Amino acid sequence: MLLRLPTSVSEARECLAEGAVPIGGATLVWATWQRDGFPELAMSLRELPEANVVGRRTVGGAVVLHRIDERVPDVLRLAAATVGTGAVRRTATVGGNLVGSALRCLLPAALVLDARATVLEPEGVREADLSEVVAKRPVLLSLRWREPVASAYRKLDGEAGGPPPLVVASAVHVEDDGDRLRVAVRDGYDVLSGSVPRAVDAAEVLSGLRATALGDLPAVAWDAVHSQVTGLLDGLGAH
Repeated sequence: MLLRLPTSVSEARECLAEGAVPIGGATLVWATWQRDGFPELAMSLRELPEANVVGRRTVGGAVVLHRIDERVPDVLRLAAATVGTGAVRRTATVGGNLVGSALRCLLPAALVLDARATVLEPEGVREADLSEVVAKRPVLLSLRWREPVASAYRKLDGEAGGPPPLVVASAVHVEDDGDRLRVAVRDGYDVLSGSVPRAVDAAEVLSGLRATALGDLPAVAWDAVHSQVTGLLDGLGAH
């Protein structure tokens, strides 16, 4: 297998046009390749500057999870910190987690940040929403978002050998028509999300969330949502 390490977007496009198979930290595809055979040509974005940015409003697809720190919003930092072990976080990438993993541990955080993706194709670079990223699994160059006023994240304890642990993520953004709260929940392998205008009364906000896709959540998930949303709103107070 020949591994290409492009250092420019144009070079990365050429690799894709030549049929290169994109890889992240190779933590997910390695076992499959050992079983089914290795591709002739692979490509990693670890040397591509556009895929390695980390900041308050953006993160690159080739960024390994242990690099995600206080520069990004709390919800994304905490989500990355709960993925696997330290050894996994030193090799797993943002793009690999969102595009290549069935667990998609970062997806709830990305959803509540209302993130948009920049994806790479042989024809060029374009913007995509997260639903397309999950469904079509393109090459992820980066994510970008508007900085939230506040955010929160919680992963509940899971049972060994059981379904993925419940995850609740939330964030509040200032928008033209007022503050908006977004909440996303991973329940098993499903990720549901909803958004409502922020109100001072937490009961009003929670009632609004029940009218979204989150209304189908089981009681244990709603308990976690209730606790997180109440805490987030209390922390904001009248601001």
